[in-house]
Amino acid sequence: MLEVGIDAISFSCSNHYLDLTLLAEARGIDPDKFNLGLGQYKISCAAPDEDIITLGAAAAERVLNYVDRNEIDHVLFATETGIDQSKAAAAYIHKLLELSPHCSVIELKQACYSGTAAIQMAAGIVARNPRSKVLVVASDISHYDLATPAESSQGAGAAAMIISADPRVLILDPARGFFSEEVYDFWRPNYSAVAMIDGAYSVDMFMKGLEMSWQHYQQQSKTSFADHAFYCYHTPVPRLVEKAQMRLAEINGVTLEKAEMKKMVAPTLEYIKNIGNCYTASMYISLLSLLNHQDKLAANSRLGFYSYGSGCAAEFFSGRLQANYQTMLEADYYADMLASRKAISFEQYEEWHEFKLPEDGSQLVLPKASNCKYRLAEIDAHKRIYVS
Repeated sequence: MLEVGIDAISFSCSNHYLDLTLLAEARGIDPDKFNLGLGQYKISCAAPDEDIITLGAAAAERVLNYVDRNEIDHVLFATETGIDQSKAAAAYIHKLLELSPHCSVIELKQACYSGTAAIQMAAGIVARNPRSKVLVVASDISHYDLATPAESSQGAGAAAMIISADPRVLILDPARGFFSEEVYDFWRPNYSAVAMIDGAYSVDMFMKGLEMSWQHYQQQSKTSFADHAFYCYHTPVPRLVEKAQMRLAEINGVTLEKAEMKKMVAPTLEYIKNIGNCYTASMYISLLSLLNHQDKLAANSRLGFYSYGSGCAAEFFSGRLQANYQTMLEADYYADMLASRKAISFEQYEEWHEFKLPEDGSQLVLPKASNCKYRLAEIDAHKRIYVS
């Protein structure tokens, strides 16, 4: 049987972050509400010359070091913060990374779930043609109104993966569990720059999607809670993941002590707690966090994945680690990337938050604020001009 899965994986985030202690002080809130209540310590903040394309290209460049880029025949770009209603974000990535002209470029949307949709679509492409290598990019910048409850969960980041036959990191299992229901828990109309959120309802739907998709997955896979070494979750905030792990154990009649639960999810949260919610990328950043912070994962260990996108679509699936997956990891690189970020002031955060690109076709040359290889350099006649 053909084995398909993740051959290489990477992530990127903005060069800048805001310490949530500064946000708490400015808003007159106890910092423990963020640090302890949400499990969030820092949020990655995109500079004006950073966007989903620059972040996605930075992540994708890392995985292309492991393959011949001329073999990439599909680019699937998942995002819920798209920059164009017609042109796929994948087209920009394709140009910046100088990929083969014989390549399909597509953008996918379904809130935070579309990263998983892209992975599974890519697996289907490879199953049909085992020679295919698919570049999947999930990139988002979460943006909420100032002084609102969701402000502390903002983030900017991207994940990139190569999906291929005979993968070196993770084999995707065929069993998948789904749940969908049209609801208004989180949404962003075309005319709004920020998302609209019913926070409590969104948490309820997150948990409902977990239970329903798990049950469907279990029917397909015939596996149990104990058959999975670790679980990775979509991560709006770390504390929600902890609650989800307790809920999943409860669904399966398993009693978890709080300390045991925290030990199970802590390795998946090391990156996110210092980056924030990256929507489509968050679960895959959590996977890389697990692989780089948990050294007791044996070959063929099964990992469970819960992907949720508001609106809503949920999926539960699993994958098995390859024997030498550690050779595909770059833990030191990511540690250095996070440590080298620059802290910004609260005033700088608010200035960037409120910054808007021109919408009337006028020209704007953007000053260099990001140290990333790829940056948005100019807007002219409604066109985005990127440089590297």
